Amino acid sequence: MNIRGIQKTSLIDFPQVISTVLFTGGCNLRCLYCHNASLACNDCNLQQYSNHEVLEFLHKRKHLIGGVVITGGEPTLAKGIIPFLEKVKETGLKVKLDTNGFQPQVLKKILSQRLVDYIAIDIKTSPEKYPVLTRTKLSFDLIMKSIALLKEHHVTFELRTTCVPGFVTIEDFQGIKERVGNVMYYYLQQFDNQHTLDESLRTVKPYPKDVLYSFQQFVKTFATICEIRGL
Repeated sequence: MNIRGIQKTSLIDFPQVISTVLFTGGCNLRCLYCHNASLACNDCNLQQYSNHEVLEFLHKRKHLIGGVVITGGEPTLAKGIIPFLEKVKETGLKVKLDTNGFQPQVLKKILSQRLVDYIAIDIKTSPEKYPVLTRTKLSFDLIMKSIALLKEHHVTFELRTTCVPGFVTIEDFQGIKERVGNVMYYYLQQFDNQHTLDESLRTVKPYPKDVLYSFQQFVKTFATICEIRGL
């Protein structure tokens, strides 16, 4: 699974579930605001954990936690994700998967085997701005296929957007609304200008609270629940 990091305990990454967070190496995006550049680039200097080590660790902690969060990087790029998730589910722990949504073919296999309980998809910005913000030419249609799969399989999921000034505006949320339609959960995340992949963003000031509240009010026109994280 190319697991490159472990956070023993988290109270915030899995809604209403105390969890252990597993970080995988490698990503198919290069988001300018990324805080995990070493993970995204699969830095060989990062410690690597075997599947056996991780599963043993989870077995020892399953009386302390209720779930496991698999994040990255981009976990759906890992070749062994299906058998690994099967083993994790055997522990009885709930599973949350964080993904950028660009691997619907992998997501379909995961959902068809009911290997996850909760999924978070990052919506970086409006479709038009994706190539600039993520440094990729991957089609936003792939994300739409992933969202359609989540709805089809009736899996609880959230969409979330980090509100990067200049790259995420009210107009961008209008563009997102036009594509994703109505959803249950949408989370806005305050931009953190520390340790960004693009050094020029480190001088960009995060949006003031009132701007984030205005975004929240708009997102509530297509999301049943919209909350802000990081304030």
